[in-house]
Amino acid sequence: MSSISVRDRRSICSTVALPDDPASRAAISVTLVMATLLVPTLLALAFDNRQFNGIDIWIKPMHFELAIAVHFASLIVFLRLVNPQGRASAAMRWSMNVAAFAALCEIGYISLQAARGRGSHFNTTTPIESMSYALAGVGAVMIVVGSFVAGVEIWRQGRSDVGAGLRLGAILGLTLGSVATLIVAGTMSAGILDGPGHWVRGVHSDANGLPFFGWSTTGGDLRTPHFFATHTMQALPIAGWVADCALRDRATQLVWAATGLWGALVVGTFAMALAGKSFLSL
Repeated sequence: MSSISVRDRRSICSTVALPDDPASRAAISVTLVMATLLVPTLLALAFDNRQFNGIDIWIKPMHFELAIAVHFASLIVFLRLVNPQGRASAAMRWSMNVAAFAALCEIGYISLQAARGRGSHFNTTTPIESMSYALAGVGAVMIVVGSFVAGVEIWRQGRSDVGAGLRLGAILGLTLGSVATLIVAGTMSAGILDGPGHWVRGVHSDANGLPFFGWSTTGGDLRTPHFFATHTMQALPIAGWVADCALRDRATQLVWAATGLWGALVVGTFAMALAGKSFLSL
C-alpha cells in the first residue's frame, strides 16, 4: 500500500485554508448565518410545543439550517480545488452569490412559515403561499446550479497540485450529485404520485418517522433518495481523498467504483420510494 506524498498532504491541507475570493466569501457567509440561526431555532424547538404533520414545527427549519450549513461549508473546501483565476471567474462568482442569496431566502421563508404555524413546502393554500413555494423551488434550483458550476470549474480549472482521487471525486460528486438532486426533487415537487408531498403510500404524516431524519416507516418517502443524492457532493470527494491517502496509484479507479456504489444507493432508494416502500421499518 503506497502512502500519499508530503507535497500532496500539504496540498490537501491547503484546501481548508480560509479563501478570500468572492465565491468563497459567499459560501462562508451562508455557513456562518446557518450556524448562528441554529441557536434561536433550537430555543424555539425547546419552548414551542406546536406541531405540524405530527412533529414539532421547528424540526424542519433545524434540518434545513443544518443541511445548508453542511452544503456551503463543503463548498468552501471544494472551491479551493479550483485555481485562483477560476474562483474569480464571472461564472463562479455569480453562481455562488446567487446560490447564497437563494439559500438565505429559502431558510427565511421556511422559518417564517414555521413561526406562523403553516407549511412551507407543497403549500399552495393561498395565492401568496403558492407564489412563495414556486419561488422557493426556483431558489432551490439555483443552489444546485451553484454546486454544478463548481464541479465544472474544478474540471476546467482545477489545481494541478491536488490529488487525482480528490479532484475526480469532487468533479463527479458535485456534477452528478446536482443532477440527481434535481431529478429527485423535481419528482417530489411535481406531486404525480400521491399528490403534493414526499410520501408515497403509507401514512401521510411525519409522526413515528425514522429518528432524526423523519423518513416514513410506513411507506415510500422521497426525502430518502433526496438525502443520498444531495450528499453525493460530500461522499465522492471524501472517497477520493481517502483513495489518495490509501492507494494513490489506483485512486481514480477507486473513485469510479465508489461512484458506482453510491449511484446504486441513490437509484435503489429512489426506486423503493417510488414503489411505496420505506427505507427502514421500525
